[in-house]
Amino acid sequence: MPSSPINGAAHPESPPAAELRPREWMEATRTALRLRRYSRRTEEAYLGWLVRFLRFRRRLPAGTPDAVAVQQFLSHLAGPRRVSGPTQKQALSAIRFAYDRGRGMALPWLDEFMPAHRPPRLPVVLSPQEVRAVIAELRGAKQLVAMLMYGSGLRLLEALSLRVKDVDFSRSTLVVRSGKGDKDRATVFPVSLHQRIREHLERVQRLHERDRKRGAGAVVLPGAFARKSPNAARSWEWQWVFPATSCYTDRETGERRRHHLHESAMQRGMKEAVLRARIGKRATCHTLRHSFATHLLEQGYDIRTVQELLGHADVSTTMVYTHVLDRGPGGVRSPLELLGGIGAASERLNVDAGAEGERRPPELGRG
Repeated sequence: MPSSPINGAAHPESPPAAELRPREWMEATRTALRLRRYSRRTEEAYLGWLVRFLRFRRRLPAGTPDAVAVQQFLSHLAGPRRVSGPTQKQALSAIRFAYDRGRGMALPWLDEFMPAHRPPRLPVVLSPQEVRAVIAELRGAKQLVAMLMYGSGLRLLEALSLRVKDVDFSRSTLVVRSGKGDKDRATVFPVSLHQRIREHLERVQRLHERDRKRGAGAVVLPGAFARKSPNAARSWEWQWVFPATSCYTDRETGERRRHHLHESAMQRGMKEAVLRARIGKRATCHTLRHSFATHLLEQGYDIRTVQELLGHADVSTTMVYTHVLDRGPGGVRSPLELLGGIGAASERLNVDAGAEGERRPPELGRG
């Protein structure tokens, strides 16, 4: 069905739909995302889907209605592309937002579109021994990042975007700022890591002082805080705990800045460490967070406590870890074990039966 304007008019924050060119549509959608304080990752994902949709639409005949173009794009994702249910759902949300908030148009039938359902999947969890083996294969800052992801239950970007002010040694607490859902939370900071993090921060502070002497030493600040406190970007407490190895020049301000360690560097390091440790599991950086939650539950901690440490909005998300506990399927003693050495005995029985069969064939049908 053809698209229709919401309440007969476009949103005041966007030009009318007919006046929007692709580039203007992109900018209007970006503005709408930022007005609603969507995270940077969500902004990148939504704009990325809008770019893919615009490229797909260029292959359609001229004059194709919006509703038909969107329907064919979503069918293309579910059919030839065979993308997963969650990916279809994200694409659907992005396209709906771009039309609703970016162009000021509604496609009501999108509410009836049902992405492919993905059955529940159990998370990959490492044993404590496997975690130790993987961490031992990492070096330097990457090893510390891995230890914090496992020891504090941090997501990868949460660990990399820690700032000096977010590390509280006196309370053994880490403060995660603007985590998933743009929420702050506090989590445990392992005492066993205090000394190593202190030594690491001393090295980072020396690096920061060298940057300042060279006219750099700034970091990006959240929101409008840079305008409120322009000198904060070079202050020690706002520096990254895990800075990148090189500086860059901001295009807008010309300021020399240092970003935090990039996610891809840590992901590559983790992949290589898993291979060197000879772990036969598809373990990623996020596996360390799964292992943190599972091992806490195995120690008897309350699931609500684990939920708060992980920052889950719903306890049902945390409940998935109860299915991979040691006292779950892996902790159940199979009835086969009660037969006592049946595995070894069965081999002898098979050999004896074979030898007996050579001497006399079995007699069937006799009571």
